[in-house]
Amino acid sequence: MSLTYWQATWLVLIPAVLYACWMDWKERRVPNWLNAAIAAVGLAFQGTYFGWAGLSAAALGMLVGFGTLIGFWLMHAMGAGDVKLMAAIGAWFGPMMTFAAFCLGALIGGVLAMAMIVSAGKFWQALTNLQTIVVKARRLDTLFGDFGSAKSFGSTSMLLPYGVPLTIGSIIILMGETFSWWVL
Repeated sequence: MSLTYWQATWLVLIPAVLYACWMDWKERRVPNWLNAAIAAVGLAFQGTYFGWAGLSAAALGMLVGFGTLIGFWLMHAMGAGDVKLMAAIGAWFGPMMTFAAFCLGALIGGVLAMAMIVSAGKFWQALTNLQTIVVKARRLDTLFGDFGSAKSFGSTSMLLPYGVPLTIGSIIILMGETFSWWVL
């Protein structure tokens, strides 16, 4: 019995991104070797299953995954491991599903961030930090600097390991593709 591409994706990608999610939660980083392995195997599977069209879709998916988050990394709002994880997922998903996974992951990340803020009783600190981010974003000389960066807030904020919402969003999008919930 041979596996379809999406069955193989469930067997290989999902355990890998769950491990990346756990690493991000535990250590607040996603190792480069893991992101590189996820991307390389995704490229290989796309090429094996779909030939040059698959490699093209994988490359475009990686560009979309990278492109959706690189600006946030440049602004010091997230770690590079999260950017590379989204690019690695893109190697498996192609451009459309990668963008959908990013969008859903961003929504989930917002909900998780609000839950963390409320549960920690840090609403006013979060509001102050948000005001700092708005000031940062309005000025080109501060946009890509450490001012208003995630780490600069110190104890007034709780850092959300963004690999968690990206993983959840990606799994939901894969479920949608697998069970034909929508057409991407």
